[in-house]
Amino acid sequence: MTKTSRRDVLTAAAAMTAAGIAEAAPAAAQVGPKPIFPVPMVTIPIVGEKEVFQVRRIYCVGRNYAAHAIERGSDPNREPPFFFQKPTDAIQNVGAGEVADHPYPSLTKNYHHEVELVAALKSGGTNIPVDKALDHVYGYALGLDMTRRDLQNGMAAEKKPWEIGKSFDHAAVLGPIHPVSKTGHFEKGAISLAINGTIKQNSDLSKMIWSVAEQIAKLSEAFELKAGDIIYSGTPENVGPVVRGDVLLCRLEGLPDMSIKIV
Repeated sequence: MTKTSRRDVLTAAAAMTAAGIAEAAPAAAQVGPKPIFPVPMVTIPIVGEKEVFQVRRIYCVGRNYAAHAIERGSDPNREPPFFFQKPTDAIQNVGAGEVADHPYPSLTKNYHHEVELVAALKSGGTNIPVDKALDHVYGYALGLDMTRRDLQNGMAAEKKPWEIGKSFDHAAVLGPIHPVSKTGHFEKGAISLAINGTIKQNSDLSKMIWSVAEQIAKLSEAFELKAGDIIYSGTPENVGPVVRGDVLLCRLEGLPDMSIKIV
């Protein structure tokens, strides 16, 4: 083999090696570290869409109707909004027209219903102005903030965190999300809950102390809100206990009914 041909072969080999490395690098980069076990993604169905809404965080506003604040021993005229969170895997999706079985949880003997409007965010930020807050809402759903009231009250009496009363399995019940493009924003509308056909909660969204826009603005002062966050906007008065066998029917003007059976 001549000197020139040897050089040509070496040059070609080097080029092939470099190309192989270049092709292999992206593949290696795509692999990365693998989790030691899979964790299911939490999603909510969207009405009329093939895509689903992936949940990042669940925020809840407390005592956002004056009458409910009073029944919980608070002064609605001077108390600023406060928030708590539920874990995302506490979500129980309930399909339209379905009566979903809802398990009575452990540890409690005083299990309460709280019907609420739920806002689902498509974007977020920090220190969001009230007049820009609704731009971040993707859609709305009808929800239930289920509560182990005896555990919540017991912890509150001891001045301890009361997540055990609010943040348990299946504690965040909700129907599918309805895009704002189809429903508009909810500033008023009848909201109610009935147990076995008897109405227990009956109010109007216009009676919320803090509107959805104000809730988003206030939350964004404390947290960076992002797409995938949902906000339970508070419940009207006359929350109360449920027992096994009860059928709950939730209604919100402008959205389909949602129903569960306590089992």
